[in-house]
Amino acid sequence: MRGLAKTTRASGGMELLDLDRPTPAADEVLVEVDYAGLCGSDAGIYEYKSAFERMDPPTVIGHEYTGRVVERGEDVTSFAVGERVVERPIRGCGECYQCQSGMENICRNIELTGIDHDGAYAGYVAVPADSIQSVPAGVDPRHAALAEPTAVCTRAVIENSRVGAGDRVLVAGPGPIGLLTAQVADAQGANVTVAGVGPDTAYRLPLAEELGFPAINIEETDLETYREEFTDGIGYDVVFDTTGHPSGLPMATEEVRKGGQIVLVGQAGETSIPTTPIVRAEVDIQCSYSAMFRDFDRAFRLMASGDLDHETFLDDRFSLLDAEAAFESFLAGETCKPVFDVSVLRE
Repeated sequence: MRGLAKTTRASGGMELLDLDRPTPAADEVLVEVDYAGLCGSDAGIYEYKSAFERMDPPTVIGHEYTGRVVERGEDVTSFAVGERVVERPIRGCGECYQCQSGMENICRNIELTGIDHDGAYAGYVAVPADSIQSVPAGVDPRHAALAEPTAVCTRAVIENSRVGAGDRVLVAGPGPIGLLTAQVADAQGANVTVAGVGPDTAYRLPLAEELGFPAINIEETDLETYREEFTDGIGYDVVFDTTGHPSGLPMATEEVRKGGQIVLVGQAGETSIPTTPIVRAEVDIQCSYSAMFRDFDRAFRLMASGDLDHETFLDDRFSLLDAEAAFESFLAGETCKPVFDVSVLRE
């Protein structure tokens, strides 16, 4: 088989390598990968941002995927050969306080698929059976490849936010997580606006509008005037910062209402805000990271109900045989959620 790997500790440095098909350990299954998505973290690996310096190249990247079980380790009884599955790519150690408390998504010894070990941009991947989850019948395989980012957003909205029917919500950042967050919030009955910047006007803000959301370019829109009209002068009940940019949180503090909530989903590195105004306004700042079994289950239920439009959202124009085009388009804001047909790596 072949796999797309990060091979150098520098920007770019992605190569298709000839690899041996992995053999599953006793507690693993071998998954034949069908479709895989491109995540913002994959783009960060491509650029080799500091968050990924712990990688030990060459490492096959990719963690948003679906495929079928083709082989089981001798101790695995829970999944059948031929069963379609997805992986929960954040693996806890099972022993630390967080894991023992049911918070394995923030395990102290966390390992990430496609970073700490080989990922899904390959013909096959060996995965611990306790890290995979069955795909319900009737879910399009290309949509199932988006279960992981969707689960991140069901966690952010349903588990970690106070969003309810009729709430006015601002989603800052029209990237993959932003547009999925907007869809999940809309499914809860919220009124959602999506905000972006100039480069987002080429593809991502028009995509937000195609998905049914008001979309604003904050570099051209008077945010105070828009907020006054959209929220009847109150301010947003909940602001989701999915930008991954230092400007996201400061903007959120300006837009949220007194007594409202800011949910941080994007990872912006360092930023600063004046704390006195948000303390005096009793603004709740909540962080949300990754996803667990229940979040995936909720994602699949929303897919089945038709509340999420994955078909419009995904972009299948790109190939892993020329992955650089996908990465460069993603970084330029010319696409939002590339989904690759991984079967080409078995040909």
